[in-house]
Amino acid sequence: MTHPTPWPWEGKGLKAIICDLDGVVTDTAAVHAAAWKRLFDGVLKARSDQTGAPFVPFTHDDYLQHVDGKPRYDGVRTFLASRGITLPEGTPDDPPDAETVCGLGNRKNLEFNAVIERDGVTVFDRAVALIRRLRADGLHAVVVSSSKNCGPVLESAGLTDLFEAQVDGISAAAKGLPGKPAPDTFIEGARLVGVTPAESIMVEDAIVGVQAGRAGGFGLVIGVDRGLGEDALRENGADIVVKDLGDFLRDA
Repeated sequence: MTHPTPWPWEGKGLKAIICDLDGVVTDTAAVHAAAWKRLFDGVLKARSDQTGAPFVPFTHDDYLQHVDGKPRYDGVRTFLASRGITLPEGTPDDPPDAETVCGLGNRKNLEFNAVIERDGVTVFDRAVALIRRLRADGLHAVVVSSSKNCGPVLESAGLTDLFEAQVDGISAAAKGLPGKPAPDTFIEGARLVGVTPAESIMVEDAIVGVQAGRAGGFGLVIGVDRGLGEDALRENGADIVVKDLGDFLRDA
């Protein structure tokens, strides 16, 4: 592969690429969206049956506005609030049938894992190729994900060697790092490979993700448009928007 025109990060002293996982490297965002819909449609239908209120299903817009890119329990809490529903917080140890924020989050995780175990993980191959190319050129590579399933997804996809460091939902919780749109997990990713945010390329496909990139002062924020639209990503913090991270590659 060659790139006949300069890459947008050339000559800017950038030393690392820090990537979100779902929607950037793997197509697990679609699996997450489907798992969230199964969860919330079940909750909403049950409440409709109990109260007689109309059943208004969970939509893709609901996913993008209230759930996409957020830690699991934050997503539950935010979506329920959008429908005027309040549940007890519970604890992360709640069983998946518990009618609590944590119980619903754990139920969603079971749905997600069942799909991954059955169908495997779809990889955006050209995005992976670009990351490998940048590593060969001397850049560090870090993955940052709000998901606690980051490790298993990378293993299922055969990508455990792609990144030097990983910040996921497990390590973020252990270190008390807030989720997106706060930039803390991405800043931690930069720290793990010895660079500053200003020396890093940050790649995200979610609104809260590019907002985190802007808030964290990253040297270059790349938005990957998986349906949100270029304008929305740019308005919220992306310097550049592409359809796929691999779009920067050019065939020789």
